[in-house]
Amino acid sequence: MGIQAKNSIGQIEVVPALPDQEPVIANLVELYAHDFSEFQELEIGQDGRFGYRDLHHYWSEPGRHPFLIKVDDRPAGFVLVKQGSDISGDRTAWDVAEFFVVRGCRRLGVGKAAAQEVWRRFPGRWEVRVMMANQPARQFWAGAISEFLGETIRGIRTEVGGEHWELFSFASSGVPPDSKLRPM
Repeated sequence: MGIQAKNSIGQIEVVPALPDQEPVIANLVELYAHDFSEFQELEIGQDGRFGYRDLHHYWSEPGRHPFLIKVDDRPAGFVLVKQGSDISGDRTAWDVAEFFVVRGCRRLGVGKAAAQEVWRRFPGRWEVRVMMANQPARQFWAGAISEFLGETIRGIRTEVGGEHWELFSFASSGVPPDSKLRPM
């Protein structure tokens, strides 16, 4: 396996994940959980995997939408969107339940382009919650949302179930989605 330097990012796509792509997202979830374990105590199973107990619900329950983020047709991350907020209790708000971009594609505009594309696909009220301990994610989301809205947004700090969060709330007018994305 060779290593190639990337001077620029290729073609970015956000595609609905089909049921037969659940294993791809499950594999990416392992990388996500490993990264996330820096900020929250996660228990690894006897099989050496973190797992994601409710992943299968994204293909069977209404109001849940799994997406693969691809760069040049290769998996580069995922977005799990669900309707209903775990923080505010607003059952109509769209929620970025989980979001992940592989390290080799970070800081290249992939995450921002993917997030903004998802917000365009689902008009209405959105909430993005970020653990207070995850400073890089808090900066990413503030920047991505502010750029999407064309104005600076500030999150509110809240505590739910002993967890400290920064919550970003905003609305998307839902312009038609781009099928092919370029980094911003």
